[in-house]
Amino acid sequence: SGQLLGMANAERFLVADDHPMVRDALRTALAQAFPGAAIELAGSLAEVEAALERQPETDALLLDIDMPGMDGLTGLANRALFMDHLRMTIERCKSRHSNQYAVLFLDYDRFKVVNDSLGHADGDELLKQIARRLERWTRTGDLVARLGGDEFVILLCEMPESEEAIQVAERIQDDLKMPFDINGREVFISASIGIALSIDGFRTAEDMVRDADIAMYSAKTKGRARYQVFNEAMRALATTRLQLETDLRQALERREFEVHYQPIFNLETQAIKGFEALARWRHPTLGLISPDDFIPAAEESGLILPLGRWILDESCRQMRAWQDSLPRADNLVISVNLSAKQFLQTDLAEQIAETLESTGLAPCSLKLEITESYLIENSDRAVKIMSRLREIGVELSLDDFGTGYSSLSYLHRLPVNSLKIDRSFVSRMSESEENNEIVRTIVKLAQNLKMDVIAEGIETTEQLDQLNELKCGFGQGYLFARPMEAKAVDEFINENAEQLYGLNGTPIINLELNM
Repeated sequence: SGQLLGMANAERFLVADDHPMVRDALRTALAQAFPGAAIELAGSLAEVEAALERQPETDALLLDIDMPGMDGLTGLANRALFMDHLRMTIERCKSRHSNQYAVLFLDYDRFKVVNDSLGHADGDELLKQIARRLERWTRTGDLVARLGGDEFVILLCEMPESEEAIQVAERIQDDLKMPFDINGREVFISASIGIALSIDGFRTAEDMVRDADIAMYSAKTKGRARYQVFNEAMRALATTRLQLETDLRQALERREFEVHYQPIFNLETQAIKGFEALARWRHPTLGLISPDDFIPAAEESGLILPLGRWILDESCRQMRAWQDSLPRADNLVISVNLSAKQFLQTDLAEQIAETLESTGLAPCSLKLEITESYLIENSDRAVKIMSRLREIGVELSLDDFGTGYSSLSYLHRLPVNSLKIDRSFVSRMSESEENNEIVRTIVKLAQNLKMDVIAEGIETTEQLDQLNELKCGFGQGYLFARPMEAKAVDEFINENAEQLYGLNGTPIINLELNM
């Protein structure tokens, strides 16, 4: 973790290391070994290398110094050192009265997406900068460690009140609102933080870290970019989740997944535009499981790739079947969501083309929905992937628009056909003029860029009226129809054919299928 570059004549040394403890140790060692030699500090190894380039005639010596208990990349404590300190803290507090202590478990949201997009070298640089920021929010006596990957832990010692741990978590979250500068590129990343407090009476260091990890996962499932304090109910949920992940591995083989379809309408004419494909898991004992409960587990386990491919194949096959059986269905479009891991596959375009060929679905009948946040870290790569998909002939939609950080700065470069307004904006339209204005801005932006606009989560006639006033072209939501099985879609189409295609102008609202 420490690095030393020294001039071969041993009269001048340049010392560089990101971690002050390593840097100071190197300076002390050099002063003892080479009395009288000039010891100069450099902010980074790159600065040392630049100094040598300015004096190419000078030979250089590079030494790697490994310090026990230190993480080689960030210079923080490693897992072993952290666990030793936590054990000592627990034992010390057992033997005498002491202030409280806490463990914060941090996992950086979507770090793998950032790492895959920017490359591992920039990913490593981001981890180093994260480490420095975490050190900024701790006090003397506290310990920051990297467990591995993008997982970090903090041991907060001698806290007068347990609320101090929450205050540290809040300061870290606030700090993450500022971008990281990675080789001239601004990168935003958030963290999910779990907090375990000593007042829960932990007997072992392993138990405390485990429960902080459980609380972190709870923060992730509640929307990420937040913190959660551990409680016993979380442990029960973690046990259930573990069983769910085990069942998930067998669900594909047992054909327990199914696709439900929610209609998308032209808001002005009430004519149907198409359907969005939504995954459901019909568990043999738990019944129908929401994607909010199993998609995160599928993403973590890697099962999202075979599952996503199956959803794509099944959705295209079903749309082609409707087009074959319904004369007016040729213009209907099926919208399929892509996960981050799917989107970043190098052979994604080939997979899409293969599915279209095997199902017989025309490319113009398929729309791929890509969540805005996936595109933030590397817009250049996103443009290349999306351009390849557009060459095939499929449509592209930017999902959950407005929930990311910087889409407006490069939206005009993305070859997308439509924007989807996140349901969180639609649901708050009636609450204030400010919320209404946000939706108005998104609609106007899309219109200026010659894109369609689709509003998600329309549940009231008031929301529908407001969206029509703003000339939002398309929408979906419980006001029109809930997601339904393919068989129910057949009945829906057959029973409401005239209204479905806008032939008599009668709105398709409050149908019995909605109940």
